Amino acid sequence: MIDWMIIGKIKKNEPKIRFNLNLNCTKCGKNVPGGMMTSKNYFGSYSFMLEVDNFKKNYLCGICRDKKRINDKTDK
Repeated sequence: MIDWMIIGKIKKNEPKIRFNLNLNCTKCGKNVPGGMMTSKNYFGSYSFMLEVDNFKKNYLCGICRDKKRINDKTDK
């Protein structure tokens, strides 16, 4: 089963669009599945494009994300 990450807000009865992004971890470069979901109205809008671009630039895989969380806890 694919878990879909949600981009933007989806209202209760609004039609949804599912799509895949080519995602790579920005730290280790690992290719990860990119199943995404958004509302039909939001898909393709300028703010949608900005959000996806920002998401791709800051994406960390689970391993790198966990390492960052551990390092952040030990730094405090």
